[in-house]
Amino acid sequence: MSELSAALARITGDSGRSSFDPNDVRGSRACFLVARDETGHALGCGALRPLAADIAEVKRMYARPEMRGVGAAILAHLETAAAGYGYQAIRLETRLVNVRAVAFYQRHGYRRIPNYGRYAGRPEAVCFEKRLSRPR
Repeated sequence: MSELSAALARITGDSGRSSFDPNDVRGSRACFLVARDETGHALGCGALRPLAADIAEVKRMYARPEMRGVGAAILAHLETAAAGYGYQAIRLETRLVNVRAVAFYQRHGYRRIPNYGRYAGRPEAVCFEKRLSRPR
């Protein structure tokens, strides 16, 4: 998490720590994932928390830049978990200046939506949503 916070601070000027409470991912419809290699070394992470009864929010999404495919795998797992928890959509926020993250989410089917909640009225923020299909 400290590596993620440092990377965000370099890119956006804000570590993102203030918008994440670890207690938010301790419920029955939430999770925090850490991707590890075969030796147990952390490669990336991501969290899912409830935003509304039918909407989850992705937080603290990170994969080391040199670890191709790890971010996509974490995001896919979070999406599968969200559908399994009964959510119909996932939302998230990133900063416009974080062009790599913006492109990543768009590439994975997220569409831009009006800024919601604490991000409303903040021009440096960009919010996305992806509708989920039900698990079979």
